[in-house]
Amino acid sequence: MASIAHLPRANRSGAVNDAQPVSDEAAWAAVMRRDRRMDGRFVTGVLTTGIYCRPSCAARHPRRENVRFFATGAEAEAAGLRPCLRCKPDEVARDDAALEQAYRLIADAQDALSLEALAGAVGYSPHHFHRLFKRATGVTPAAYYRTLRAKRAEAALADNARITDAIYDAGYSGPARFYAESKRRLGMTPSAWRDGGRGETIRWATAETDLGTMLVAATGKGICRLSFDEDEGALRRRFPNATIEPGGAAMADLVRRTVAAVNAPEKPHDLPLDVRGTAFQEAVWRELQRIPAGETRSYAQIAAAVGRPAAVRAAGSANGDNAIAVLIPCHRVIRTDGTLGGYAYGLERKARLLARERARP
Repeated sequence: MASIAHLPRANRSGAVNDAQPVSDEAAWAAVMRRDRRMDGRFVTGVLTTGIYCRPSCAARHPRRENVRFFATGAEAEAAGLRPCLRCKPDEVARDDAALEQAYRLIADAQDALSLEALAGAVGYSPHHFHRLFKRATGVTPAAYYRTLRAKRAEAALADNARITDAIYDAGYSGPARFYAESKRRLGMTPSAWRDGGRGETIRWATAETDLGTMLVAATGKGICRLSFDEDEGALRRRFPNATIEPGGAAMADLVRRTVAAVNAPEKPHDLPLDVRGTAFQEAVWRELQRIPAGETRSYAQIAAAVGRPAAVRAAGSANGDNAIAVLIPCHRVIRTDGTLGGYAYGLERKARLLARERARP
């Protein structure tokens, strides 16, 4: 039985790329759990029926000895197989191309595109395209546009002396709309965001956890930094123009709850977070929070899960840019070969976290 371990894979536009491949063992595991996130990474050829399927196909599972994995549908067809009429794996490339076109249209738009206009431009019904887009990115097209617009505002605020100019440069209809959205999303005022946190108050405290001394810092919206082996100086370098204050008694309850969450990361928490990033970074961070305790994902799996299977290195960078240790569990991402990869707070700490989560129900 041929392995797909050394075969190239198709990227989102259908072209071949050299991103991390999938082993036969990992591919079979994905088929058994009908993992939609692996659609487009490979196809499953069933030799006894002569068809090939997506990993997520809902049809009854074939016997393992009758299965061969292929990197692309074209390779499966070259081997004499035909696409499954139920899961239609040959439509994956079309879906990917439509998503890439949609990303470009949204990025180039000065005003928000309606769902109907966007779906029509890529040749899909609004309902189907909405599901496809949200499955690929984790957000709706409208939310994706708002995130890009907020990032344009961030860049404009850094370059412009006048906040009003930056608001219009970013594509907002006016200051009222920008202020309403930025307060909800950024947690800092527009002027503070432009000027390195100036005018924003960030309170901090340290506490002992099972993993060592933890620093937790929060704005009025939520935790903006959770780290280990850092002090007030590191926090000031991250927010050089903010007002940095000790948390004191006002922060005691938040610190207590954060310590409990760090000491038992397998348990759900309701701690408020104030984190920001690009649309891609935020999609990666959301995907990290979906990884169950006791399990791991590879950087390639995370890239595929957010709809960008070729962006393995970018997924790794977004993982490393996570400012909220443990609560956004970047420690659950490892290399494709099973080794731990990197971790900002040391591989020993990462190994302890994973071992603890695997040992607890």
